[in-house]
Amino acid sequence: MAEKKSWWLDVVLVAAFVAITVALMRGHLLRLDERVADWSLSHQPPVPYWTARVLNYLGQGGQLLMPLSLLLSGLLAWRTRSVRAILPFVAAFVLTYVTIGPLKIWADRAAPRFDGPERVIMHNPQAEGVYAMSYPSGHLGNSLVWYAVLALLIAALQRRPLQRWETYAVRVAPVVIVFCTTVYTGFHWLTDSVAGLLLGVVLARLIERIPFDRLPLPALRGWEKPAGFIPASDRSASRV
Repeated sequence: MAEKKSWWLDVVLVAAFVAITVALMRGHLLRLDERVADWSLSHQPPVPYWTARVLNYLGQGGQLLMPLSLLLSGLLAWRTRSVRAILPFVAAFVLTYVTIGPLKIWADRAAPRFDGPERVIMHNPQAEGVYAMSYPSGHLGNSLVWYAVLALLIAALQRRPLQRWETYAVRVAPVVIVFCTTVYTGFHWLTDSVAGLLLGVVLARLIERIPFDRLPLPALRGWEKPAGFIPASDRSASRV
């Protein structure tokens, strides 16, 4: 029987996300964001900067994480002959699409590299398009969700729970790297990344709650059978 995750942490994380959002809308934390961004943008010699740029691709959903997740989903589907193998990918795509994207459009916040007026405020009337989608950080939100999906797929392919070091390598280290490089390169304000982290943890935990092997499906000539996802109660170290 699958372990039931408590919702109390999710409630706390959502409350923290709302609190940061309200604080920014009221003009709080803006000076902190400016100080961190100004320091980062003024301390970018070529080697550290380009190293950070390359490492930041670990948080690219469309260019890296989604294709990799789709590849592993296809491999698991081929191995198990089960359509359920693609369900985590579908769930992650839908969840990120209906949360992170709309929030970015609503917040209408410019990135630190924006050179227009009032660059740090929320609902910036001077910024538009890709220059007005900084909050919350999609790098962080996508990273947490897609690395959670990758962990589920890797465990299913290995037919065993991830060991602790594997969990850190797949789920923790990339997120830490993305957080640091996103702020350092000036792609996002510090509070953008914190908000993306909070939202991403909630979405990742939601993904983990879904019993993909037990969801009701119509008869699909045998392709509706379980894909071998590890039950939550058996995941030794895969906690967010």
